[in-house]
Amino acid sequence: MNSFVNAILLALTFPLITLSIIVGFDLPVEFLKTSGNNLAFINEIFLILGSLMGLIALRRSAKRWMGMKIVNTTDRFLFNFEVSKDRKNRVVLYNLLESSVMLFIGLSVFNLTHLAIVPMIVLLFFAFDNLLFLLVGYKKRFRIGLSSKALIVSDREVTVLYFEGLRKISIGQQTIYFDYIKELQLSFPTNCLRDEDRDIMFKGLNEIVDEDKVMFSKIEEWS
Repeated sequence: MNSFVNAILLALTFPLITLSIIVGFDLPVEFLKTSGNNLAFINEIFLILGSLMGLIALRRSAKRWMGMKIVNTTDRFLFNFEVSKDRKNRVVLYNLLESSVMLFIGLSVFNLTHLAIVPMIVLLFFAFDNLLFLLVGYKKRFRIGLSSKALIVSDREVTVLYFEGLRKISIGQQTIYFDYIKELQLSFPTNCLRDEDRDIMFKGLNEIVDEDKVMFSKIEEWS
């Protein structure tokens, strides 16, 4: 989910940067027979780009915060663990990089042209939202919860793995895969789990999942 959202934001960033350069330096636009400062509807274009980026980032942010809130209601789960230190360090690295890129792009496009104020506000807001999420989550709030109906992993992104329709649980390339009917596959990285929690998680899955309906493959590698 996080990679998909970042891909969309990146796709919107390219026209944003291009327009900012064209307007900022008043470059000629030959095929429109005009220049950057004279482009029609340029304010509306910046507004639309900023709004689209804001809606996409807001959806991701809301899902992150909601996932953190749910998984930290520990009494709702049969088992509930903090994610591993290795995973938390990776989350810190990726979130800091993401926030830095947002800050850099936001300030850069605004420096090129003040018409990019809406995209700048959106990028700066969600860069700080990212950092706040990181500060809050690092204090033992990045967690994994196992209930009778689903497994929820909440750290950099939220992964919900329901047991209904589940056909196979397997492990490979440091990833735990959940295969469902209609060829749907979901997964989460094994480094989310601390070493001391892996056996507990496996036993919990064995107690919850019907082994007559769900196949376990290479689960011994959890140990």
